[in-house]
Amino acid sequence: MSEKYRKKKLIKVKDWTEINAQSSWRMFKIMAEFVDGFENMDRIGPCVSIYGSARTKPDHKYYKLTEQIATKLVNEGFGIITGGGPGIMEAGNKGAYKMGGKSVGLNIELPYEQNHNPFIDHDKLINFKYFFVRKVMLVKYAQAFIFMPGGFGTLDELFEALTLIQTHKIERVPVIMVGKNFWKGAMAWIKEVMLAKENNISPEDLDLIFITDDPDEVVKHISSFYTTSHLRPNF
Repeated sequence: MSEKYRKKKLIKVKDWTEINAQSSWRMFKIMAEFVDGFENMDRIGPCVSIYGSARTKPDHKYYKLTEQIATKLVNEGFGIITGGGPGIMEAGNKGAYKMGGKSVGLNIELPYEQNHNPFIDHDKLINFKYFFVRKVMLVKYAQAFIFMPGGFGTLDELFEALTLIQTHKIERVPVIMVGKNFWKGAMAWIKEVMLAKENNISPEDLDLIFITDDPDEVVKHISSFYTTSHLRPNF
């Protein structure tokens, strides 16, 4: 018996501590969330997804800026999709709601329950148990992605959207980062480390991102994009 084989035989293979019999049935719950989400979202029409921190207060400049952006997008005929919670999400829904536009909230059930904000159309509030199902809905029906300042969740959604576009898994749509001072550190790292030092992205990947502080520029960028592109779900 070779030494290599003897070492391999001594390895103790790990196994599950506990097998949950509910795992197989969970697939049906997941499928049900997808079906419910698709059926509800299909009828709403073209929207823009707005992401950002749930901790942003109503008196904060980014809350007010988000509300302005949502209002202007509604005037252009778009609905607004958010995660349904407080902060930036509330501001996006509020801007749409007060203008009589479509205000969609995709709320997530959390251990310490996240209450949805009061500016969501009563027939456009959808609650999700699974984060990944909710993320699909936020992406599939968005004709543009707007990223306001936020935390880990906002960064997660930002890089997922960029990755999906970069790899052609979804249609290319505008990706807009609002708040130049907030995003400048991240953009410097992307350009100086990811691109220049490590060569982990291509120069043209930077063209996927538009950064501004001006709500009018946000609307102009999206409207200009759709002078040559069709409005349709991303996949």
